[in-house]
Amino acid sequence: MINIVAVSSKKELAAFIDFPHDLYAGDSNYVPELFIAQRDLLTTHPFHEHNSLQCFLAYEGNKVVGRIAAILNNTHNEFNKANDGFFGFFDCVNDVDVALALFEKATKWLLDKKVSTLIGPVNFSTNETCGLLIEGFDSPPMVMMTYNAPYYADLIEKAGLAKKVDLIAFSFGAEGYDDKSLRLLEVLQTRLKRNNIVIRKINMKKFQEEADAIAAVYNSAWEQNTLSVPMSKAEFDYLAKDLKMLLDPDFCIIAEQEGKIVGVGLAIPNLNEILIKVRRGRLLPTGIFKILLGKKKIQGIRIMILGVVEGYRKQGIEACLYGTIIKEYRRKNLKYAEASWTLEHNDLVNNAIKAINGEPYKKYRIYEKAI
Repeated sequence: MINIVAVSSKKELAAFIDFPHDLYAGDSNYVPELFIAQRDLLTTHPFHEHNSLQCFLAYEGNKVVGRIAAILNNTHNEFNKANDGFFGFFDCVNDVDVALALFEKATKWLLDKKVSTLIGPVNFSTNETCGLLIEGFDSPPMVMMTYNAPYYADLIEKAGLAKKVDLIAFSFGAEGYDDKSLRLLEVLQTRLKRNNIVIRKINMKKFQEEADAIAAVYNSAWEQNTLSVPMSKAEFDYLAKDLKMLLDPDFCIIAEQEGKIVGVGLAIPNLNEILIKVRRGRLLPTGIFKILLGKKKIQGIRIMILGVVEGYRKQGIEACLYGTIIKEYRRKNLKYAEASWTLEHNDLVNNAIKAINGEPYKKYRIYEKAI
């Protein structure tokens, strides 16, 4: 018998966070999330100031066999003039009955909030991790990207959800930036300088000031994207605080015109190279040392933010931001890079990535259904 329990205690929250570790035991591509980071995300993240969620666990007897979170994102609904509900943090054994029971419970919670559409997986919005992996199961996920077993798509579709949009991840190998791409970068930068647009690195001595300007670009550049929702200052500061610990200034590239930041590209080291070795996401007793000792040995980066504000697009800024990051990546003799994610229909950005030899290699799907 399947029993769905609303998470309400610290013990249940720990079981919710830990369930994927047991589900993916033995999967060489699975990367455990840090327990403390997941706990904070689910309890103290600024998202909770204006929005709400309820986590659920599925039990068979005393054994956890699935989990899901029902998410009401008021900011999303206000910004998009929508009436959507979301699901996230979905993990499940390969059992349709368990999946259906989880979706039924999450849907009921959302219906009580008067929403009319179920969308996901997102944790909590497209500003955080989102999308179900549907192609590219042969390698571990990059930092802050999702991972799941191939059978998840079948479970979600049998719950009545259908594709809303696909997200694309592009890969670059060690030789993924050729002389033609370098010449293109130089030509584009020369053209931009004629319009007083310069490409520079972030000034870490003015980190907060730079972060505030980048936040404005971020919200402006993505405001027309599918499922886009602006980040509050508290939410962006939360993200910036985490990223600052990982940040290499050579990989935070800014496009600026006469003191105004009009575009930004950010890549971060692939911390998952280390986290994959941290048992059950615990920093103690040895996890913290693996992270501290391993940071300088990381061989890959994820290009996770690239945006240009309206009025400055189609001038080559996108290609310059990507190109500058990939040029630095080669200079540092790194082994691989990923640009992720992009919307499948964002031809401007996708073509800029392809122009510097990025290859699509993973695909993620966001689903929806009327409820």
